[in-house]
Amino acid sequence: MEMTLPVEAVLAADSLLGEGAVWDAGRRILWFVDIKRHRLWHFDPTNGSNGVAEAPDQIGWAVPAEGGLLLCGLKDGLYTFAPETDTFTKLASIPGEPATNRLNDACTDPWGRVWFGSMDDGEREGSGRFYVFDRGTIRAAGPSGITITNGPAVNAAGSRIYFTDTGAQKIFVADLSEAGVDEARLFADTGALFPHAYPDGPVVDAEDHLWTGLYFGSCVARFSPDGALVATVSIPARDVTKMAFGGPDLSTAFVTTAIKNMSGADMAQLPLSGSLFAFPAPVAGVAQTLAKLG
Repeated sequence: MEMTLPVEAVLAADSLLGEGAVWDAGRRILWFVDIKRHRLWHFDPTNGSNGVAEAPDQIGWAVPAEGGLLLCGLKDGLYTFAPETDTFTKLASIPGEPATNRLNDACTDPWGRVWFGSMDDGEREGSGRFYVFDRGTIRAAGPSGITITNGPAVNAAGSRIYFTDTGAQKIFVADLSEAGVDEARLFADTGALFPHAYPDGPVVDAEDHLWTGLYFGSCVARFSPDGALVATVSIPARDVTKMAFGGPDLSTAFVTTAIKNMSGADMAQLPLSGSLFAFPAPVAGVAQTLAKLG
């Protein structure tokens, strides 16, 4: 079950809360965020070049969008980001969201809709829920009453969407179509498999298997479409957050990590924590659709 693969720290990002890894096929770079440092990173795996844009507030995710922009989820709503000028522009607030919440993790589906979650910034209240941004319209869609949301993740066909309730150590799945989303059902109880770790950011590969980072778990885990654990890959960091497939053929796995809950002694044991990692993926990923803004 444990896969031995050459995992490499490719960028010493020192992320307090690295998250939101996503491949930008047009620019051939990886985007990811450091939520607590308000940073939007880009990384070019061909030469290691990288850079940071400073966001106006905590930034949970950024996904490539039409018009050469990124669509980003910040603490107070949705923004567009223009990479050529490093400019963030407020697009919309999230109706009904408490001021104590922030946005956390997102994905696109084959129709260009963006699915994302909110959560209590203090990680205590069950005030988080999931939303969909559909060409300028925002509506609640998916589970609610969650303390820490992660995902969503959508399969290549757009027939399944996964929602993660990190605190409850559970991943849910729902049927998806262009018409909308059905009621979510339990996909995997990761607490039964990893009692001391928490499922974080998910992503689906070309074989319809789900991968998830495991916070406090020092690994990523792969699940079959029926929810069975089939493999793990160890990462030399304790708090593993999000995995994404990138590179020209989507056959490199990139993994973000975090250090915000680590002590000095923890860091001494795992000094590469907070880095961006990469390893050759045993199965390629799926191309992401550009977010449609309107």
